[in-house]
Amino acid sequence: MTPEKIANAYKLACMAELEALKPGNVHIFSDGHGMQISDFILSAEASALVIAQPNLTVGERILSAVQATQEAVGLNTNLGIILLCAPMIQAALQLKSEVNFNHEALQAALQDCLHHLSVIDAEDTSSAIVLANPAGLGEVSQYDVHAQPQVTLLALMQAAENHDRIAWQYSHNFSDIFNVGIPRFQDGLQRWQHFNNKGQNLAWATTAVYLGFLARQPDTHIARKHGHTIATEVMMQAKLREASFWQSENPKLQQSELLAWDTALKDQKLNPGTSADLTVATLMVHNLTN
Repeated sequence: MTPEKIANAYKLACMAELEALKPGNVHIFSDGHGMQISDFILSAEASALVIAQPNLTVGERILSAVQATQEAVGLNTNLGIILLCAPMIQAALQLKSEVNFNHEALQAALQDCLHHLSVIDAEDTSSAIVLANPAGLGEVSQYDVHAQPQVTLLALMQAAENHDRIAWQYSHNFSDIFNVGIPRFQDGLQRWQHFNNKGQNLAWATTAVYLGFLARQPDTHIARKHGHTIATEVMMQAKLREASFWQSENPKLQQSELLAWDTALKDQKLNPGTSADLTVATLMVHNLTN
């Protein structure tokens, strides 16, 4: 698969996620948390220019994409997205032929990529994390990203997996994406296929993926900022919202209720950012394999 196609798949995933209603997160219906949707659009465009360039390591992809984002908007709009998509992009580039390019082939290439991550990848990624300055930086990690890492990027992520679901993906070959996100997305596309005007079925399927991740485990972005108890409360709320959402033959009938929850979460400064990042990664896999 060519770098151009991969970069386009990445950009389209970022854009499609913004078009879905994602309570508590920034989306086309509502800004929030001091950020506007335009910040995310600019971030997607800037990072897409560099993240899929040939002959880069995973760490270089992460660092260059974060640098491009900082130059474009000066905000941490997409660190989690970049951390998830960079190894996927590396794996896709290794699969030279598009023949038999499917989920299984991509995940197998991804596993190989993850096991070949280096200490230099960890150094570049640590620099990117410091530059992005996410919430909770350095508070609970075994390894301080401000210090020069002495372990591989995979080991760095394994040390953080219990409090960061993005790091967890590295340790478990992105199983949330392939085993949870993709099946939910495909089920959503099928269930609401009659809402195909201007891609509405894609947007509602994306909302389903987001609610699925948020209902499955406490969002680690919320947990780092507000504690595990509050993150668990939001997860329990998401379980109810998700059940109601899937029961509806017309997901648009759920829109007002989801928007009200969106306002309530933002009033409490609760942003399920990890669930949103996992949603983008799911869309990225879908785009790469379709």
